[in-house]
Amino acid sequence: MPGPEAEAGSKSAGDRSPELRLAMGLLQGLRDDLAHDVLAYRPLPPLGKDGPVIRRLPGRLGDGAVWIRHALVAFAAFIVLTAGYTVAASPYDGRSDIGALLLVAPVAAVLLTLVRPVAAFWLSLLTTPFVSVLVSGWEDWPWSVPCFVAHLTVLTVVAARTRPRTAAWMWLLTAAYGAFADALLHDNTYYGTNTPVMLTLSAMSLLVMTVSYVRREAREEVAVQQSVTAVERDRRTLLEERTTIARELHDVVAHHMSVVAIQAEAAPYRVENPPPELEQAFVTIRENAVAALTELRRVLGVVRAEDYEAPDAPQPTLADLDGLLRNVRDAGLEVGLAITGAVRELPQGVELSAYRIVQEALSNVLRHAPGASARVEVSYVLGGLGLRILNGPADRLSKPSPGSGHGLTGMRERVTMLKGEMTAGPADDGGYEVAAYLPVAKDEPA
Repeated sequence: MPGPEAEAGSKSAGDRSPELRLAMGLLQGLRDDLAHDVLAYRPLPPLGKDGPVIRRLPGRLGDGAVWIRHALVAFAAFIVLTAGYTVAASPYDGRSDIGALLLVAPVAAVLLTLVRPVAAFWLSLLTTPFVSVLVSGWEDWPWSVPCFVAHLTVLTVVAARTRPRTAAWMWLLTAAYGAFADALLHDNTYYGTNTPVMLTLSAMSLLVMTVSYVRREAREEVAVQQSVTAVERDRRTLLEERTTIARELHDVVAHHMSVVAIQAEAAPYRVENPPPELEQAFVTIRENAVAALTELRRVLGVVRAEDYEAPDAPQPTLADLDGLLRNVRDAGLEVGLAITGAVRELPQGVELSAYRIVQEALSNVLRHAPGASARVEVSYVLGGLGLRILNGPADRLSKPSPGSGHGLTGMRERVTMLKGEMTAGPADDGGYEVAAYLPVAKDEPA
């Protein structure tokens, strides 16, 4: 058990005032942002080639444009070097050689922002008084011209690469240094100070960088949310299509189970004096068929939507294609039908899926290719059924209607359920083609 001293310590820690906790939080934030991993290696990455401007640039120009930020930083370093050399070259009591040598510090601070941004800030801030005194004396205080340009550039670049809290800390430290240098290291009686100018320009620059950072973070978050939403929407669409297929196939399976139950009940009466074992076998078959049919209805109740209404008519088959094409022609679509091979009765699940694929493909033509003509080809081949729905290019004067985007998903799910194959894509003439093959086993009952 903890002793009295431990309890007193925990009590005192819990009784800290809100002001003290706020101060400790601020100091912790300063440590995390500017004191922890000062030398962390964080190279500035090039811009992406998919940007709104870079992707429009041709060839090598686009390849070089991805380094535009690095080029701007290098240009700023060149400006610092030029300004510093101009000031240091002035005859100030023999300080030219030393001043020119110390110009390496602000130039290095600017270039260091490309790889170690936090270290660049500290290098610029800590070397500023030495460079200012040895390069320009007390005339430009506390920032000489090269230090002024270098520190403003460092603040801007580092703020663009870090979060807003880090930018706030850098500005506060810059203000603290300016106040300290003006109060203790400089006599304002003879020379003025450029601290207000530095703080004003840096505040404006950091504000712009902070707003840009917030907007960039917001765009990235929106992009992530849109990606997640798109994935969830596709998943929901897939589940809805599978549910629809399950509801439609329920009628087919229920019909077969009902036939099994009826035949099992009637079979003993077709045989004179059947043995008891045979009668019991048929009774068992009928009971299992009825139980399976009951469970099938329960499953359908689980996947049925609240607004689902059971169809009055039986599920369609390929024999109903003529009626489908007639309705489509009435809607304004010119469509032809070609049937090849020996027409035969296929399993009801295959015929239902084939009908729905043709129906959805023609619906897509009506929505997305208004004014185009279409052709439906049904091929009865050995081992299965082939479907091909081809439409020509849309009329340029007609406006496509927005669709739900579920059509191809539903068709692929039906083909996958039957272990078939399907392709869908643009045709050579500018239209669109959907082709599917639905296999049928030789011993599969119709």
